[in-house]
Amino acid sequence: MRLGGRLEGAISVLTDIDARRRPVADALKDWGLAHRFAGSGDRAAIGNIVYDALRMRLSHAWLMDDDSPSAVAYAVMFRQWGFTPEALAAELTDDKFAPPPLADTALSAFQSRQLHDAPSHIQGDIPEWVQPSFEQAFADTWLAEAQALAGRPTLDLRANILKATRDKALKALERAGAHEAKIARYGIRIPAGEGASRLPNVTAELSFQKGWFEVQDEGSQIVADLVLPKDGEQVLDYCAGGGGKTLAMSAAMHNKGQVHAYDADRKRLAPIIERLKRAGTRNVQVHDDAKALKSLEARCDKVLVDAPCTGTGTWRRRPDTKWRLTAKNLDERTAQQQDALTQASAFVRPGGDLVYVTCSVLPQENEAQVSRFTAENPDFRIVGSLPDWDGLFGKDSPRPRSSDGMTVTLTPAATDTDGFFFCRMQRKG
Repeated sequence: MRLGGRLEGAISVLTDIDARRRPVADALKDWGLAHRFAGSGDRAAIGNIVYDALRMRLSHAWLMDDDSPSAVAYAVMFRQWGFTPEALAAELTDDKFAPPPLADTALSAFQSRQLHDAPSHIQGDIPEWVQPSFEQAFADTWLAEAQALAGRPTLDLRANILKATRDKALKALERAGAHEAKIARYGIRIPAGEGASRLPNVTAELSFQKGWFEVQDEGSQIVADLVLPKDGEQVLDYCAGGGGKTLAMSAAMHNKGQVHAYDADRKRLAPIIERLKRAGTRNVQVHDDAKALKSLEARCDKVLVDAPCTGTGTWRRRPDTKWRLTAKNLDERTAQQQDALTQASAFVRPGGDLVYVTCSVLPQENEAQVSRFTAENPDFRIVGSLPDWDGLFGKDSPRPRSSDGMTVTLTPAATDTDGFFFCRMQRKG
């Protein structure tokens, strides 16, 4: 397919997303099934246009004075893929699969408008109702933080030290352009690329099948490291999901002690079994029934609550969720977080740690939650995490944000990772 056909395909997918309010991955999959002639490169390019469009949808629409899928897709070409209007028009000429030309009114608006004249939330490409939360979290740097959440993410991997060193994994991934991550001790990073370029399918690599590395955002690796799991300890991953942090903690413990992986959602937990086998872990027990945890009450050295959240910190990877988020969703998540903290705290031994993590940057889900929990549970106190950061990653590494010197927040702007919040609360001995 030429660029015109790819652009038309992306417009079709964006139209489907709007009309049916469905996840972007589902819309792209269905388009591919209906257009089997499209090669893998075509599907990747169309996916890039769609994701780029969703990441910056508000600012694209404002600059075009048109929020239609067609106008937004054309804006991707101009703003993110480096085409001038003249060069794009020449590229689409004589391409029978190209979309109709951009409306003159939209092109005129694009050539006359300046983004700094737009309302702040449009400049930041976030829902207007979320702006006060960003201002509360980041003060006068909130706009830069919001804009960083609209960029393309890298592909991040974690070398599995139970099977291979980071250098060994890097050598196996040399042709993919992999390099060491800046912060995570075992992190590996593959650049995001530009335009139609596609990321390599690393899960097809023999080294992946051998368990030398896992796909995991660097921020997720960092917060798993900050739990400080030690050889021989009893650790509970209370909201384990697919098991990314469970695997990281198991490796950090060198297969010694026990990591208990639990999630109330059995469907989310299911992928962990195959991942554990591939990684060579021997110290993980998987639980899908809360009753099985009864014997762990007040016995765990570390309890990690990777709480259900709005996922605002992952907007680079899941930009469609940005536009579906509502205040009701936020209220539902904060209620679930309170329940998870209360339930998980019962498993912390005296002197042990309750660790609270979200992949959100909203203060309602982060600082407000741990402040509320410690106020209602005086047996727990917040322990500062910045010293642990320095000890693990060094004082010269990129620094996380911290509103109080106690909790830490990772963001694309500050740490070049997904957004994560981390807080350690210690139970009185």
